[in-house]
Amino acid sequence: MRRGILTVGLVTGTALAALDTNGLANRYFGNDAAWYRDKIPYFEASDAEIQDVYYYRWKIFRAHQRDLGQRGYVSTEFLDDVGWQLEPWATLNDATGFHLGEGRWLRDRRYADDYIRHMYNGGNDRHFTDWMADSVWERYLVDGDRGAITTHLNAMTNLFQQWNDALDTSKGLYWREPLADATEYTISSIDASGGQDGFGGGEAFRPTINSYMYANALAIANVADLAGQGNVASDYRSRAANIKSRFQADMWNTTFEHFIDRHQRTNQFVQYYQPIRGRELNGYIPWMFSMPDNTDQYNQAWKHLKDTNKLRGSTGMRTVEPSYQYYMRQYRYEGSNRECQWNGPVWPYQTTQVLYAMANLLNKYTQSIITKSDYLDELRKYTKLHYWNNKLNLEEDYEPDKAGPIVGLARSPHYFHSGYNDLIISGLVGLRPRADNTLEVNPMVPEGSLQFFRLQDVPYHGHSVAIQWDANGSKYGQGTGLRVEVDGQVVATSTRLSRVTAQISSASAPAINRSQIAKSIQLVRGQNPSGSASSGNNAERIHDAIDGRVWFMPELPNGWDSDATSGASTQWYTINFGSATQLTGCELAFYDDGSTFAVPTDYDILRFENNNWVKIQGNGAFGDKALANGITKVSWPSLSTSQLRVSFPQAAGKRTRLVEFKAF
Repeated sequence: MRRGILTVGLVTGTALAALDTNGLANRYFGNDAAWYRDKIPYFEASDAEIQDVYYYRWKIFRAHQRDLGQRGYVSTEFLDDVGWQLEPWATLNDATGFHLGEGRWLRDRRYADDYIRHMYNGGNDRHFTDWMADSVWERYLVDGDRGAITTHLNAMTNLFQQWNDALDTSKGLYWREPLADATEYTISSIDASGGQDGFGGGEAFRPTINSYMYANALAIANVADLAGQGNVASDYRSRAANIKSRFQADMWNTTFEHFIDRHQRTNQFVQYYQPIRGRELNGYIPWMFSMPDNTDQYNQAWKHLKDTNKLRGSTGMRTVEPSYQYYMRQYRYEGSNRECQWNGPVWPYQTTQVLYAMANLLNKYTQSIITKSDYLDELRKYTKLHYWNNKLNLEEDYEPDKAGPIVGLARSPHYFHSGYNDLIISGLVGLRPRADNTLEVNPMVPEGSLQFFRLQDVPYHGHSVAIQWDANGSKYGQGTGLRVEVDGQVVATSTRLSRVTAQISSASAPAINRSQIAKSIQLVRGQNPSGSASSGNNAERIHDAIDGRVWFMPELPNGWDSDATSGASTQWYTINFGSATQLTGCELAFYDDGSTFAVPTDYDILRFENNNWVKIQGNGAFGDKALANGITKVSWPSLSTSQLRVSFPQAAGKRTRLVEFKAF
């Protein structure tokens, strides 16, 4: 047995290689490995940075899963609260497409399913533009669950219709203020201010919103087909065709050879329908949805991404070209720290979008400008953005021609405003989701670049898929080339990194288990459930321990912190449900930094009964040993109480951080 590889059953006389998933989970996630172990697809590659960032991005995903209790799980954009989130959920809709892109590959389908239900039941306030319907359709292409997607058809059409307030019927195109397009300080907004600002204003017809609405319309048409609603399908397919026709006619700029904005307002600085005066990276977003026709006229736009004087920066893709008058001019600050702008900086958000677009270009278009080498080069640049001072910590935006983040504020660590693992699975490794029963794999890996990779435990159409590449046969000992496995059977091979397909049977997606619903989540401060503690009486930190969020990253503290005491002490945290509540167990998440904060050596769970605190013990009650930086599970036979407490000893000079106290 080679290190990291397990050999399992024979198929047609050839041993299948299987990654040591327990070893990988323990290596990358430590004591929190249990959360990931049976959920994520596993991956290894000869490029150690890509592999490390792949597992780091699952940590980001896990950290941003907020449990809302009865409403289920949602993905957040910022780890902690920001002033512009949708209350009380703490969600924002601009990056939902990325969140679902990552989440569609989990073997536990609850996270994506809960999130979609949330967004289609009051969670999408159109604060920003998005490609929500498209991302839900793309999720269906992975799990194949018709019922899970068709149930949202009415919500999809209702949300689409609401965007009529951004449709200029005389042009047949959609417009948006760049700030509401999640991209403040763009060419249109800066120029509309006469170069004085650009945070707000600058409304424009943009490649972004028109691409999103095109993709959403097509997705709705596809879902309507599944639901047997032919009239709806025809209507939305026609809408998509109209958007595409008007977009290609009016948004393609022959001078810049690029899709660019047109101003939507007239003021002293700009005129209605006047094209903006420069190229922006968002001109490639139409290819994210395979929207432009496959012609040399449009495909030539990609040459600008290979020009170091234009959109190709040394550390990533520039959002605006250096030739723009206000390129990288800093307008906005928080104190002395630079704030977010899109007039040149590299953004993981648009980097993800353009990498999606590049993969589509290489899979579906006829051109020779962009190659697999270009894809891997940009992916590697993006991978390196995740590192700063030799630590993995993705922040908001980055310098385009030197190392380091621009915006690294208190809110910024481990920012979930982009995708990565979907790029690895559907792009680099090349599993191209489809609605039919054809399994298609086309790695975006140039010959001679990666010596090996293996991706396994990928849920797809009710099956488990693995994809393996071994350039010389020495890694896995199964000969050279590309192998695709379905449920442990080899279904396709190639000696080269080329497109392969295989027919698979239709199988049901795994059922979603919602048997455990948290009853302890405080969504609104000041309302029950509520918390109290023995010390460290910071109201916000007390709220943190029952807010449904779990992460153990040290850059941004999370949870209730007890005070240190000169001698040994007993500390406690209490949840008040406000009324008698039936409970069968709880989970405790303790943080340990090996210094100030230490996990308790022991603990008791108590309930409030007859004005006294009574230990829950005996009669089938069971609790794990307290775990540092992981989840400690406790269970007991069903009981009723209005309050629940965890009590524990604390050593002299130490503090305790209770990241989350969750009761079921």
